[in-house]
Amino acid sequence: MVVHSAAERVLAALDPEQRSAVTAPAGPVCILAGAGTGKTRAVTARIAHRALTGEISARHVLAVTFTARAAAEMRARLAVLGVPGVQARTFHAAALRQVRYFAPRLLEGRAMPELLDSKVRVVTLAAAKVGLRADRAAARDLAGEIEWAKSSLVEPAEYVVAAAKALRETPFEPAKVAEVFAAYERLKRGNGVIDFEDMLRAAVWGIEEHADVAEQVRGQYRHFVVDEYQDVNPLQQRLLDAWLGGRDDLTVVGDASQTIYSFTGATSSYLVDFPRRYRTATVVRLVRDYRSTPQVVGLANAVISQARGVEARLRLELHGQRPPGPEPELRIFTDEPAEANAVAARCRALIDGGTPAREIALLFRTNAQSEAYEKALTEARVPYVVQGAERFFERPEVRQAMVALRAATRSIPGETPLPAAVVEGLAAVGWAPDAPPPGGAARERWEALAALVQLAEEYAATPSVVPIGEAAAIERPVTLADFNEELARRAAQQHVPTVEGVTLASLHSAKGLEWNAVFLVGLAEGTLPTTYAKTPEQVEEERRLLYVGITRAREWLWLSYAAARSPGGRARRPCRFLPRLDRSGGTERAGGAARRTERRRTQVVSCRICGATLLAGADRKLGRCPTCPSDLDEELYERLREWRQRVAEAQRVPAYVVFTDATLTALAERKPGRGEELIAIAGIGPRKLGLYGDTVLALVAGAAVDDVCPQKSFESDP
Repeated sequence: MVVHSAAERVLAALDPEQRSAVTAPAGPVCILAGAGTGKTRAVTARIAHRALTGEISARHVLAVTFTARAAAEMRARLAVLGVPGVQARTFHAAALRQVRYFAPRLLEGRAMPELLDSKVRVVTLAAAKVGLRADRAAARDLAGEIEWAKSSLVEPAEYVVAAAKALRETPFEPAKVAEVFAAYERLKRGNGVIDFEDMLRAAVWGIEEHADVAEQVRGQYRHFVVDEYQDVNPLQQRLLDAWLGGRDDLTVVGDASQTIYSFTGATSSYLVDFPRRYRTATVVRLVRDYRSTPQVVGLANAVISQARGVEARLRLELHGQRPPGPEPELRIFTDEPAEANAVAARCRALIDGGTPAREIALLFRTNAQSEAYEKALTEARVPYVVQGAERFFERPEVRQAMVALRAATRSIPGETPLPAAVVEGLAAVGWAPDAPPPGGAARERWEALAALVQLAEEYAATPSVVPIGEAAAIERPVTLADFNEELARRAAQQHVPTVEGVTLASLHSAKGLEWNAVFLVGLAEGTLPTTYAKTPEQVEEERRLLYVGITRAREWLWLSYAAARSPGGRARRPCRFLPRLDRSGGTERAGGAARRTERRRTQVVSCRICGATLLAGADRKLGRCPTCPSDLDEELYERLREWRQRVAEAQRVPAYVVFTDATLTALAERKPGRGEELIAIAGIGPRKLGLYGDTVLALVAGAAVDDVCPQKSFESDP
């Protein structure tokens, strides 16, 4: 009885679609989950519900994610649901664990090769071997090509043909890249090292070629969950197939509209083809967006609704569940420096208004765009963090701090409260909790260590449980030694704390994250979409990048581009994926002097009832979707129609020339009481406001048509 009540509690917190995903029968299940629709909640609830009802054992589940952070979150949620013991790991972590476990058997006593952290150094040597001088940037590009090839199951001898078929933009001649690829493989073997793709291949080889290994692995893992399934590459799919061994207890979660990593070898084809591969598959669509306001959701829908290609077959139309929020804004600037300065100023204003810096993100298409914004934020004294620039636990100041905190356990009394002990320990590396230094590198270092203090405060709020017998336990305050163990665990899993600062990130690295306020910058043709997007498939991936960026915002969204890269530079067009929006003029002041710019403010027109973005002219006049309920005042509508007919006859023009039916409907629904409200209705400009404004306001206020419009009182419009 206890087990089933726990399982019922798992279901109680779910919406109908999530519940359908959780209670789907054993076997192949495909959960198509849009951004912000609670996919992690659904998939962890499915695992927990099956375990709590006795359908499966938690220790037989392998849940695969694409980041260590996502895996840690999944394990934490399952523990809260009362289902510990599930193996939630990345593909690489799961493969490494298995390869290490079976190494003595597979390698017949030989030592397991060392795992390369990065390909760049070996690639640089390989390039030199074939007579190619590659600086660090070129070596990274070559490493990326090799990683794509290996993830796509392409050998060096096959690279030239495969690259041509895939329309790869290669850093050097394809034949030369193939030579570097082959030299790279020889150098690895000669030095006794392997890379991450080798490790995945070793895991596949161990299962496919060794029946005893396959039997043990498949005996241990019987139920599989794969998150972000649209990002799986051929090598990862082959490993998944090896784990399954022909079985079909597989739940996959994905969103084809968030397929943005094809350059790494990832392909949405496995997600798209899942129902065909598994004819008995249950397919569930999660479309209730709990992350973003209806205004943000409406813009996201408008952008992705124009998508074409195979991914568009699984396109989801999201439905915002949050209360309405501010409209997304579009800003146009004369040049990129003006854009960067305006963004920094708005970040400063948001922070001064109470928005935490960590809840603001500035997203761009390429990492090269970061520098201008780093400079502008520094000048505006806005703290920032560059996402993906350096792993948190590998930063020199963080590593030094962890050494200092371990040393501090010998000098700081054990009864010292944890946050105070951490502050005292960090004094050894020169950190103090007083005012942080100005923006820039020094501020980044200070914020990184401040994140450790904040983590200590959060960790101290959770007492440590110490067993004292088979059925009893006591709670004790956590100590600095406990915290050092927690830091070591987080470092091993790359489970980083939140650093206080505006996040600067590329659109690719922002996937899976969310913020209260998001700036999408540089939305100009040639940047987004990039000039390298030449095929329809590549252009569609650029559209999905914008979609991903929009769906990172919870409440406040800014979209901007510069009409030119530099002052006086060649004009550029805005990103083609942005829907057509209403615009009005604007003036910007910079450096204390007023200067007119080409910046124009743009606001998305949203349905006043459901918040969806309105694109059709008639819908924009009404201010609502045609399917949303109308609050039309029918008596007012009839008086307005009668008045319009008299005006049209007097002026000898068709009735629609005075006002269209849509404008009359909008007037009868919205009942404006002032001129400002009247002109806000699409179709009523300054001229018609002057001609008819007072009369229409009188009619809305209740005046009779005969009182405001005696027969033949209108003269023809010259």
